[in-house]
Amino acid sequence: MKGGRQSAQVPRKGAIAIKDEDEIARMRRAGRIVALTLERLGKAAVPGVTTGELDRIAEAAIRSFGAEPTFHNLYGYPAHICVSVNDEVVHGIPGERRLAPGDIVSFDVGATVADMMADGASTVGVGPISAEAERLLRVTQEALTLGLAEARAGQQVARISAAIQRHVESRGYSVVRELVGHGVGHAMHEAPQVPNFVDRDERRSPVLNAGAWEVVKNQDGWTYRTKDGSLSAHFEHTVVVRAEGCEILTARESLWTREPRAGQ
Repeated sequence: MKGGRQSAQVPRKGAIAIKDEDEIARMRRAGRIVALTLERLGKAAVPGVTTGELDRIAEAAIRSFGAEPTFHNLYGYPAHICVSVNDEVVHGIPGERRLAPGDIVSFDVGATVADMMADGASTVGVGPISAEAERLLRVTQEALTLGLAEARAGQQVARISAAIQRHVESRGYSVVRELVGHGVGHAMHEAPQVPNFVDRDERRSPVLNAGAWEVVKNQDGWTYRTKDGSLSAHFEHTVVVRAEGCEILTARESLWTREPRAGQ
């Protein structure tokens, strides 16, 4: 990205980039824009809307507040957000597909403010959805909450992973192992890796499948889907980790008393 200021601290390769309060303030604004965009997408996810139309809604929202859509052209990604439907796990490319009643759709959104990034994800139902789908969404949200409760300075990442895995597997679901949670800020993918599964395999992910954990990649080179065709849900926050716990930068609740203008 062009413009903005350089980080006050340039980390060595593989090290965690510790953000100063100015950088966190920019990430906080980016996170709020992500949250508002996700809220708009949730309202717009109605039967008949195309995933491409949802991409355009997200781009307009992000830019209207003076931010840039982080994902656009990142590693060559062709859209502004990721839109993954039903058995699509992550990185679904928006296009001509129309949402149908009973679908579940996952949105992954990134925003950049003055060279600092935040991203978040949520899964919503399109109209009334099945009890199975409702339960999957609920358990995925619960797993994220339990993981965040373990996120504080000095804590082992494995404690976060174990809290999520315990809850997920006790409810009969599985955690995808081909993907990974990650740090964010100066770049979209920073240290540390944040798995949601405890074993010796480092390829782990913050998304939940109703069936088995195996995934396959589409021929488009981006979209992952469940190998067995089961539903998949994805919830994600950007957080600042502090000694007393974590500050969630992409939380939607009570963020806006009014919609901000660009530059605020």
